[in-house]
Amino acid sequence: MALPSLSPEARKEALAKALEVRRKRAEIREQLKSGKLSLADVLNKANDPVIGRMKVSTLLQSLQGIGKKRAEKIMEEVGISENRRVQGLGKKQKEELLKRVG
Repeated sequence: MALPSLSPEARKEALAKALEVRRKRAEIREQLKSGKLSLADVLNKANDPVIGRMKVSTLLQSLQGIGKKRAEKIMEEVGISENRRVQGLGKKQKEELLKRVG
């Protein structure tokens, strides 16, 4: 499927919007690493479009002491697909993540 052609102004706006979303996600990940935000805080804001579209694996890897392999293991144990986004998590999956990660 071909992407729609955008005018230079529309393209510039779209790029600026995408940059802002990436900055917000990076800020959230940094707050998780520093402990200013907890996993529960982030999961409770799953309806926020910025947070909701984050991959669960990226979110877990942002936590202190969790790397790529441990995040994969946790997701496998809980039954979460590697491509799952935060907004797509079910209630039980969120509860299990909180039990395992705190």
